Amino acid sequence: MNKGEFVEALAERLDVSRAQAERSLGAVLEIIEAELAAGNKVALTGFGSFEVSERAARTGRNPQTGATIKIAASRVPKFSAGAALKAAVSK
Repeated sequence: MNKGEFVEALAERLDVSRAQAERSLGAVLEIIEAELAAGNKVALTGFGSFEVSERAARTGRNPQTGATIKIAASRVPKFSAGAALKAAVSK
């Protein structure tokens, strides 16, 4: 399912227009993005949690040339599924 299909399903489930569903989804995603950018954790009970994970600087290897390269430290988003989501998927 892509974003467009998700918006269609959301509009149908909520009995609202596609535009309203798209704005609602956009607002939810913007809130999650803003909280993660601020370094906060977003926990949706039963579904899962989003948090920021720190990656340390490290050395890597260019697969084409074999040359050693330095990979900078970074912050990346991380998702952990909640118990209810895990249970629903494992059925």
